[in-house]
Amino acid sequence: MESGSAIRAFTALAAALVLAACGGGGGGQAAAPSGSLEKTTLTIGVSPTPSSAPVFIADRKGFFKAEGLTIKTEIIQAPQTIMPKILNGAIDVFKGSYVSLINIQDSGAAKLKILSDSLQGAPGIAGVVVRKDSPLQTPEDLKDKTIAVNSLNNLGTMSMSAHLKAYEVTPKQVKFVAIDFQAQLAALTNEQVDAAWMVEPFLSAAQQAGARLLLDTNTGPTDALPIDGWAGTEEWVSRHPNTAAAFQRAVSKAQRLAATSRAELAEVVPLYTQTPKQAVMTMAMGTFPTSLNAKRIQRVADLMFEFGYLKDKVDVASMVVPEPRQS
Repeated sequence: MESGSAIRAFTALAAALVLAACGGGGGGQAAAPSGSLEKTTLTIGVSPTPSSAPVFIADRKGFFKAEGLTIKTEIIQAPQTIMPKILNGAIDVFKGSYVSLINIQDSGAAKLKILSDSLQGAPGIAGVVVRKDSPLQTPEDLKDKTIAVNSLNNLGTMSMSAHLKAYEVTPKQVKFVAIDFQAQLAALTNEQVDAAWMVEPFLSAAQQAGARLLLDTNTGPTDALPIDGWAGTEEWVSRHPNTAAAFQRAVSKAQRLAATSRAELAEVVPLYTQTPKQAVMTMAMGTFPTSLNAKRIQRVADLMFEFGYLKDKVDVASMVVPEPRQS
């Protein structure tokens, strides 16, 4: 009797453990044992743009919780503006344009590791706008003009450089000034600047307010250009390999949802931007890649070298952390 009871008890316990392992929080994936994670609470730097959506999807769907992670988010404009926080560990993982990430790597300000891809460009998601009554009619007219960008020597300036080249306008023949996306429309309206490089959702809002699109910077030489991704410092990743892998797994699952469901994006983008849900459903959106491909991102580094952003050529493959196998 005692032997039979012990066997039944063991069987019940085993079944319970199997069910617990299959349960997972929100995402149906077993949570990573908290003891295996070097850090369980992460502060993540996000930008107020749709490409940050996968982190918010992963949080709402329980994908981070399933990995044993709790996240906090902080809105940033570009990694360069918060380097002290990145270097002292106040921000663990952050999103930046690939131009930003590669610039930081090349400058020696920090050695970075790319953990996950976020967004690939598509027509309509970024461009240069001017006032409705502006005399500027073609990209060639931007010569000797002042253009607002969210940060200097970044995606906006490089994308414009690639396009202006066709009009024989060099980067030195325009004046770029750094103005946060949220303040660019006012700067344009008040004639502080002649033009502004904006991304969605700011681009749509500016056009609805009367601004005129002068140049789409995700066509031609920058068609389908990789836009941004998630990264951490090399030191942080080496000290937190299990945590980094847990972040990658959670975001990878969310990335697949972002790639296939506009409704999922519409649920989260209004949480950290002022964009209404309906606008998210209809505005131009880039592509959310479902794999991390160094060769694809290398195209950005090559353009940066062409336009003098880099002292030396950068091998993007050396910056990429291989994606872990989903558990």
